[in-house]
Amino acid sequence: MSEKKTSITHKENKNQGKAKKAQRFYYKKKTKKQTSEKNLSKKTSNTSSVKASPIRIAFLGGLNEVGKNMTVFEYEDSMIIVDCGLAFPDEDMLGIDLVIPDFNFIEKNHEKIKGIVITHGHEDHIGALAYLLKTVNVPVYGTRLTIGLIQGKLKEHNILNKCKLNTVNPGETVKLGKFNVEFIHVNHSIPDAVGFAIKCAGGTIVHTGDFKIDSTPIDGGMIDLARFAQLGNEGVLCFLADSTNAERPGYTESERKVGESFELLFRKAGNRRIIVATFASNIHRVQQIINVAEALGRKVALSGRSLENVVAISRELGYLKVPDGIIIDLDLINKYSPHELVIITTGSQGEPMSALTRMALSDHRKVAITPNDYVIISATPIPGNEKTVGKVINELLKLGAEVVYEKMYDVHVSGHACREELKLMLGLVKPKFFIPVHGEQKHLQKHAQLAYSMGVDKKNVAIVDNGSYIELTNDKIKKLPSVQAGKVFVDGIGVGDVGSIVIRDRKHLAEDGIIIVVFAIDCVTCDLVSGPEIFSRGFVFVKEAEGLIEEARKTAYDAIMKTNDKNWNSIKNRVRDDVSKLMYERTKRNPMILPILMEI
Repeated sequence: MSEKKTSITHKENKNQGKAKKAQRFYYKKKTKKQTSEKNLSKKTSNTSSVKASPIRIAFLGGLNEVGKNMTVFEYEDSMIIVDCGLAFPDEDMLGIDLVIPDFNFIEKNHEKIKGIVITHGHEDHIGALAYLLKTVNVPVYGTRLTIGLIQGKLKEHNILNKCKLNTVNPGETVKLGKFNVEFIHVNHSIPDAVGFAIKCAGGTIVHTGDFKIDSTPIDGGMIDLARFAQLGNEGVLCFLADSTNAERPGYTESERKVGESFELLFRKAGNRRIIVATFASNIHRVQQIINVAEALGRKVALSGRSLENVVAISRELGYLKVPDGIIIDLDLINKYSPHELVIITTGSQGEPMSALTRMALSDHRKVAITPNDYVIISATPIPGNEKTVGKVINELLKLGAEVVYEKMYDVHVSGHACREELKLMLGLVKPKFFIPVHGEQKHLQKHAQLAYSMGVDKKNVAIVDNGSYIELTNDKIKKLPSVQAGKVFVDGIGVGDVGSIVIRDRKHLAEDGIIIVVFAIDCVTCDLVSGPEIFSRGFVFVKEAEGLIEEARKTAYDAIMKTNDKNWNSIKNRVRDDVSKLMYERTKRNPMILPILMEI
């Protein structure tokens, strides 16, 4: 019995030994397989990282300036454009109507362009689109209001029927070549503003567009912070964010704050006529003005073609709620008493040809400013416009009107995020690389400092300029040789035909005037037949400077007679140089000298 038991025990031990051996072999095999799979996964990941091409970004506008926003994203054979805006001319750009980006880089790569995506409907983001589409006609994607405003612009340029416009809702994704572009709802001073998550095999780039965080927006939809946070958790390679208010501490006030101020100020106006100047595209502001006007029993008139167009489009699309009969034609304002009227006008930036400026200069055909007017300027001057806005305010005050502007009351809130909001977005998105955009150098530098404070490595932050060409890979960001970018001037129907030389000549004429020297020469004998005659414009009044003009005529005569070379250009150059020298000696001024030689 004992032997049998021993035998069974031995057999059991033997079986248990085999089982343990098999188990060890299984776990060894499993561990080896897991290690193999892990290595394979790592190898695949590394291979994928190696195979992924770099993403390139070309900045064509919106940097070291306010306006003219335009950026190109490139991955392999696909390019997309984000925004295509304009800027308004500076004071020294004499005679210029608009400033648009240089499209040279896009024209060279037109076969790669898969589409244009637009963040929102402000002029500095859509204003140059019509000029681009005349050259490179590719599909355009935007939200409903943005597309509506673009349609109005393309119609003015007579190209609407030739263009491909596509409406996209926030939350939707559009495939453009090798890019997938997701539209993300943000708050701004115009409805239907969006940011983008731009995805390709090389990584995800988040672009905020113009934004702020408004917890109580007029249109009821708060910025989609949850989606930005989700993208941050998924992994964001690079973050491009609005820098306009990077110098301002705290948070941007809600647009509803302005509505409260309007109600207070409208009541304070008493029986006076109210004139409110604001951005034409600030539909939220227009809505609040209409709401308060209706509550106080006033009619509303619109002054300014751009304002009329935006209001018409917004009403048609349902973004502006206007009670029947409250808006009247500007031609009918004289039929109403001052206490029954509110006039909404353009010109909050002091633009020379705007409605408010013409009112201030008593040059408006339908609105004359009187001491019975209460003028509210509901906007902050764009950097560089402070003097022109101040001039308009001074002229309005001279006419007796009471003027309320942003610094006096809360009649304006920004549409751009302040420092705490920018920090919040950086914390949510958690990017590997960061590029501050949309702003002057001081704004970009301040935004970069915020990124450093939020833990972004300094070597992973790039402060760029118009023309910068950036390359992104998973482990580095570097600057490539710059691409062509700059300012193209629009003067009347001419686009780009006025360059820096013409602007220089205009400045010269504006500052010192012109002297024209006219003379005739026999083309056979080369003898002086008549002249020289001297004409002056913008330099001196001829009748009061007869001695100087006679001296200039004699100098020109001597120059013609002393020139041995009978080449006409040589004669004109000698006349120009000698008369110019004389004028500087006598007046310490440098008028433009224009010799006109006629052959007889």
